[in-house]
Amino acid sequence: MLDGDRIWMAQGEKPCYLLLSQANRHGLIAGASGTGKTVTLKVMAEGFSQAGVPVFVADVKGDVTGMAEAGQMSDFIRKRCEDSFGLAPERVSFEGCPVRVWDPLGGEGIPVRVTVSQMGPMLLGRLLGLTDVQQGVLNIVFRVADDQGLLLIDLKDLRAMLGFVAEHRGEYTVTYGNVSTQSVGAIQRALIAVEDQGGDVFFGEPDLDLDDWFQCDPRGRGYVNILNAARLVRTPQVYAMFLLWMLSTLFETLPEVGDPDKPRFVFFFDEAHLLFDDMPKRLGDKIVQVVKLIRSKGVGVYFITQSPSDVPGEVLAQLSNRVQHGLRAYTPAEQKVVRAAAASFRANPSFDSAAALQEIGTGEALVSFLDEKGAPTVVESARVLFPQCKMDAADPEVLRGAVTAQSDLMGKYGTAIDRQSAFEDINGMKVEEAESQRLAAERVELERERAEFEKERAKVAEREEKERQKAAEKAERAQEREMERQRKELERQQRTLERQQERRDAQIRRTAGSILGAIGREASRQLVRGIFGTLRL
Repeated sequence: MLDGDRIWMAQGEKPCYLLLSQANRHGLIAGASGTGKTVTLKVMAEGFSQAGVPVFVADVKGDVTGMAEAGQMSDFIRKRCEDSFGLAPERVSFEGCPVRVWDPLGGEGIPVRVTVSQMGPMLLGRLLGLTDVQQGVLNIVFRVADDQGLLLIDLKDLRAMLGFVAEHRGEYTVTYGNVSTQSVGAIQRALIAVEDQGGDVFFGEPDLDLDDWFQCDPRGRGYVNILNAARLVRTPQVYAMFLLWMLSTLFETLPEVGDPDKPRFVFFFDEAHLLFDDMPKRLGDKIVQVVKLIRSKGVGVYFITQSPSDVPGEVLAQLSNRVQHGLRAYTPAEQKVVRAAAASFRANPSFDSAAALQEIGTGEALVSFLDEKGAPTVVESARVLFPQCKMDAADPEVLRGAVTAQSDLMGKYGTAIDRQSAFEDINGMKVEEAESQRLAAERVELERERAEFEKERAKVAEREEKERQKAAEKAERAQEREMERQRKELERQQRTLERQQERRDAQIRRTAGSILGAIGREASRQLVRGIFGTLRL
C-alpha cells in the first residue's frame, strides 16, 4: 500500500516501509512454500504500480494474475485490519492494477519473442546445456554470422548457420578456430529439445521492445507486466535464460540515472534458484556484474525463492531490502540454512531471529528495509499487509478483458514475421552454389567437348597435312619425273639436232668440197690455158 514516497509492507512493533528512493538497491523475498511469498510480492508490486513504477512479474503458478482484479473484504482481512494494522475496515479500498499479460509460448497473452542474436551465444549455450568445446563452436557460428552479415532471428536460422559453418569449416579454421562436426551435431540435437519446449515460438520476430514494459496507464499507475510462465517454468532453462536475457538487456540498453527518487522499473525474478542451478562461472560472473551495476540504471531487482541459500553469496550481498518468511528446519543442513538467513539481518535484541524464522506463521515475516541513509534497519518480526488486489488468480473474464484491452500491443506483436534472414540467405547461397556448380560442370563438359573437338580437329588437320604432304611429294615426284622426261626429251632433241647439224655440216663440207674441187679444177684449167693457151686435149 503506497504511503507517500514509501510502500507500507508490514506491521511489527512499528510499520515497516520500503522506501522508493532505496528500492533500486534490490531485494529478496524468501520462505518455504505456503508461507506467503506471493502475497508479499503482490503488496510490493502494487505499491510500485501506484507510485507510477512499471513492474515485471513472472507468474509461475497463475495466481499473480489476481493483480488485475480488485480484492474484497473478508473476515480474515477484517480481523487483520483491526488486530494488526490499526485500519478501519470501512476505510480500506480495493482495486486492481493496470495489467498486461504476456506469454512467450503463444498462449493467452501478448506474444513475447526474442531473436537468437539478441539472446547471444553465452545465454543460448547455457540454454542448450553445451560443453565448453561446444560453446566455443557456437561462439564461432555467431562470429561468422556477424562477419557474413547473416541475421540470426529464429531457430531455423541458427540451424542453417550451423550447417553452413560445418560445410565450410575448412575455410574458417585459420581465422576462427577448429569446428568439429561432432560439436555441431551435438548443438543441433540440443536445438531439437528447445524446439520441443516451445523455442520455435519463443525465438522470432517481432522481437520485444522493452519500452513497452516501461509504460503507465492514463492515471499514472505503472503497468504490472505479468509473464504467463506456468508452462514456461516446466522448462526451467528456457524460463531462466529468458529472464536473464531481459535483465541483461535492461542493463545494456538503459542509460545511467544514478539514484533516482523512485525506480524506473522493478523486476521480480520468481523461482530464482532456477537461474543459479549449475551456473557456469562465466555466466555467473555476468549476473553478479549486472546485479551490482543495474541499480544505477534505475532498475530494482527482487529475487523470490524458498531459501536465501538458493542465491550465490555475491548476489545475495546486493539484495538490501529483505522479507524473509518462515523456514522449516528438520535436518542439520536445514538448521544451518536458517541460522545463515537469520545472521544476514541486522540483529534485533528483542528476539532471536533464528528461532523466529521457525515459529512465524503464514503471512508473517522477518523484515528489514533500507532507511533514508541506505543502511539496513533492525530486523522486525511483522505481519505482511494484505494486497488491495485479489489474493488469488483473476477470474478468466477479467483476464481476457485485460488482454483484449491491449489491442495495440496485440496488433504489434500478435502476428509472427518471418523476414529474410540467415536461413533464406544460406538457402539462396546454396541455390547459387548449386547453379554455379551446374554452370561449372557445364563449362567442364564444354571444355571437355571442345578439347575433344580440338583433338579431333588436330587429328583431321594432321591427316590433311600428311595427305597434303603426300600429295605435294607425289606432285613433286611427278614434277621431277616430268622435268626428267623433259630433260631427257631435250637431250634427245639436242642429240637429234646435233646429229642433224653434223649431217648438215657434213653435207656442207661435201658440198663445199665439191664446189672447191670444181672451182679448183676450173682454176687450174684457166691457169694452164693462160700459160699454155688453148690446147686441145
